[in-house]
Amino acid sequence: MYAYIKGILTSLTNEYAVLEASGIGYKLYISLNTCSRLSKYMQKEAILHTHLNVKEDILDLFGFYNEEELSLFKHLVSVSGIGPKAAMSILSTLTTESFALALANNDARMISQAPGVGLKTAQKVIIELKDKIAKEFGETELKVTSTSVPSSSLAAVVDTLSVYGFSRSQIIQAMTNVDTKQPIEEIIRQTLKVLGSN
Repeated sequence: MYAYIKGILTSLTNEYAVLEASGIGYKLYISLNTCSRLSKYMQKEAILHTHLNVKEDILDLFGFYNEEELSLFKHLVSVSGIGPKAAMSILSTLTTESFALALANNDARMISQAPGVGLKTAQKVIIELKDKIAKEFGETELKVTSTSVPSSSLAAVVDTLSVYGFSRSQIIQAMTNVDTKQPIEEIIRQTLKVLGSN
């Protein structure tokens, strides 16, 4: 029904944003990742890509900062057992990059960090979406990153840095900014440097 809504951002919480366009305030449910990107647009013009969820007598409008996040949301709700709420929980816990990396590495544990998403559901997400996501994002730098890091090395970096209190999603996100063709000790050092600068 709506491809996107462009308007003045008049309200923003961790759960929703309100865009005022042509005198109408549209309430859009958003992920934490979209929320963090929208914070600089308060009382300014912003664009959110949208998805309208229709359920019986309820109409919920979901907003996304970019088309990649919208695409992942649509893929997620296509998985049996994943509704809009669980999909938004995953997108709030993981960035699009770290989610795709989790799929590429069959990392159900990372996906199951999302509140309301169990390990079995996370495994189902991987089975149903891995090939679809790889095909859709196959030409991006993300694909290069995910395939250049052996699962064993990825796990070693995550396990080492998690001791410092960082979450798995934070660590994997930071690794997307590091040259992963280096020795594992250097990957760990540079990833820690990226984490420290955030």
